[in-house]
Amino acid sequence: MLRILFIVIFVSVPSFAQKVKDGSFKTEIVQKKQLNYLLNIPADTKAKKPLIVFLHGSGEKGSDLEKVKVHGPFKYLKTNSIDAYVLAPQCPEGEYWDSETLYRLVQKVVKENSVDQNRIYLTGLSMGGWGAWNLAFAHPEMFAALVPICGFVDRVPMLENCKIKDIPTRIFHGLLDDVVDVSYSTTIYKKLKPCSKDISLTIFDDANHDSWTRVYDNSAIYDWMLQQKKQ
Repeated sequence: MLRILFIVIFVSVPSFAQKVKDGSFKTEIVQKKQLNYLLNIPADTKAKKPLIVFLHGSGEKGSDLEKVKVHGPFKYLKTNSIDAYVLAPQCPEGEYWDSETLYRLVQKVVKENSVDQNRIYLTGLSMGGWGAWNLAFAHPEMFAALVPICGFVDRVPMLENCKIKDIPTRIFHGLLDDVVDVSYSTTIYKKLKPCSKDISLTIFDDANHDSWTRVYDNSAIYDWMLQQKKQ
């Protein structure tokens, strides 16, 4: 008779049992920020006056405030007057616009001057346009008008577009812009249009990245801003 012997070998398998441990972590991070700035004071400050906040582009970063006068409202103010406070902070080298720092600066200027808090306007070009979008979305309750020019638009504004639906907005961009593609402005405009109460997009067919000179050098944009008031 043929007998078959089955040998069963038991292999010891190491245990991979895992443990879950509870924990907590607490820390405090303190950041110190400093912004130098220019502030235009209107001729008559007996009555409360509007405030225009201007954010420059990346080419004007640094510690020389004369750079801030190269473009935008302070260039216009060299030969014209604006019946408003005009605030132009300067972004330090190696940094970008920080919304919370800007917000606190605006609060400081409002507290120290006779500013009509229902007439605070925000504008910026290129990196400043990007900063203006972000600041408007971070604190939409602060601003009575928004004028971003050739600005990159982050993911959050794209997703939360209707958060600024109550802010009258004028967007400008150059069709030939090879620094910040015009699609950023067209896309955010299309997202805002269905819910915004007052918005327009102007695309200059012949403009590259500098689509701001013809806007800021013209009194029309300041006249429009000064007519806006928070409801």
